[in-house]
Amino acid sequence: MSKLPKKHQFLDLSDYGRSLGHWIATKLKNTSLTPIHVTTIFVITGFIAIGFLLKGYLITSAFLLLLKSVLDAADGDLARLKKKPSYVGRYYDSIADLILNFCFLLTFWYITDISIISMITAFLALQLQGTLYNYYYVILRNSVKGDSTSRIFENNTPKALNGESQLAVNIFYKIYYLLYIPFDKTIYFMDRNAVKSKPFPKWFMTMVSIYGLGFQLFIMALMLVLKLQAFVIPFFIGYSVLIVVFIFIRRVFLKP
Repeated sequence: MSKLPKKHQFLDLSDYGRSLGHWIATKLKNTSLTPIHVTTIFVITGFIAIGFLLKGYLITSAFLLLLKSVLDAADGDLARLKKKPSYVGRYYDSIADLILNFCFLLTFWYITDISIISMITAFLALQLQGTLYNYYYVILRNSVKGDSTSRIFENNTPKALNGESQLAVNIFYKIYYLLYIPFDKTIYFMDRNAVKSKPFPKWFMTMVSIYGLGFQLFIMALMLVLKLQAFVIPFFIGYSVLIVVFIFIRRVFLKP
């Protein structure tokens, strides 16, 4: 299920797992499994992928990275199908993604001769890339009355939705805030006027979607299949140059 009205839907290169994820969600709709269960399954899948990577099973690890991306799409679709949006689920999903991203890159560092400084730099770069994509995507969703579970500015604890505990929302929000606020503030500082723009055109969002987590995982998986694991960390450091390019395009050609 799309987070945008049909008129504003674009080709999201990071969302290749949506169709299969939606199929999984429809199969789980009338079961007792919740979106949080699905999120937990993708966390487990991610760590299994790491285990296979450590053992040298590159293609198996690549497959599991893509499966993780599919399950990442399924949890949100299941929440929408069951009509049970959840801030706990939204924050849990984001926290899990960040932890797994760090662990993926830590594993690439461990199995190669890359320095730990480069690994940390790649992690910061990876998160900034994803933050830019999410920043523009959430702005678009809010401007066209799409899915509103995510907010442009996560500056205060939201009120718990029906069926969830305010205490749980508070706890997950605080963890999310601590982990993500440095990246959110950095991107906002770089392009604070984006929130005033008209709805972004489809071509722009398709370009920026190469920074979506799904596409980032696809790149990792492809490099594993090609046995280029030693180049994953350097690649994501260099890949960050497009942050400046995308912000330049938005500020020059898509002015408010």
